[in-house]
Amino acid sequence: MHPFRFALQTSVAPTMSAWRDRARMAEGLGYSSLYVTDHLDAQFGPLVAATVAAEATRTLHVGTLVLNNDLRNPVLLAKEIASLGLAAEGRIELGLGAGWLRNDYEESGIEYDNASQRVERLAESLTIMRQLWSEDEVTFEGNYYSVRGARCVPRPVSPPRVIVGGGSKRVLTVAAEQADIVNASLPSGEKSGDAASKATVDHFDRCVNWVRAAAGDRFSSLELQIAVVAVMVVASRRAAVRSATMLGFAGEEALDLPVLLIGSEDELCERLIERRERWGFSSVVIPGESMEVFTPIVSRLAGS
Repeated sequence: MHPFRFALQTSVAPTMSAWRDRARMAEGLGYSSLYVTDHLDAQFGPLVAATVAAEATRTLHVGTLVLNNDLRNPVLLAKEIASLGLAAEGRIELGLGAGWLRNDYEESGIEYDNASQRVERLAESLTIMRQLWSEDEVTFEGNYYSVRGARCVPRPVSPPRVIVGGGSKRVLTVAAEQADIVNASLPSGEKSGDAASKATVDHFDRCVNWVRAAAGDRFSSLELQIAVVAVMVVASRRAAVRSATMLGFAGEEALDLPVLLIGSEDELCERLIERRERWGFSSVVIPGESMEVFTPIVSRLAGS
């Protein structure tokens, strides 16, 4: 099993100075990484925000969770990520996804293709970028991208670690084959509503089994990741169940879902250990607003 790493997912601060302070605080509190989301709502541009966070820190990894592949050309993105890798001195984790939020497509005027097309396009994009980070010149002909003599210079000594995730067999197969970190998410990539009603421990069993089957011999080298949608430290189980219900996750069984961390500090530590034993989730992503309340758990488990 991989040792525990804890990351923050956030996207904006009142000022860029406050953003730098947040990155420094995350580093000081023992978090391994800071990830920026990628939507067209009120948030910083993810690559600029990640660069600023990298410049403000010394050990904190920075990255995205996740960039929408459809909003960027892979040759251009590979160049930007390579430059970010140089700025961060290798402290870079690139999360890339097939895109799911229809509003982003409508606002940008990009066609919202069906899921299979978006995932196939993601797979091609990853292939191109990985080649650009390791080869002098890349030529690629796919169903969605045609690249001729592309180069990515300068680039970091080592390529960035790539995160890919989702809740379907199709995208998790791509993740298992091409990513370094695999993020298992709720069905359809949603965080509440319908997706919450479909979220079960069996769903995450299926996700990990899909990854294991597709990864083959490389499965043991993959870092499995889970993004937590809510962290609440409460004194009683009754309060924990009530809190989960308010979030749209009904019943005591919801407390066993890996996307929720609701309970006492001791209970949260026990659940994280149990979830790593069952699913292999050693990389845990916490909402930015929970950074300070979750710090005691980071202090107890990070690196173990």
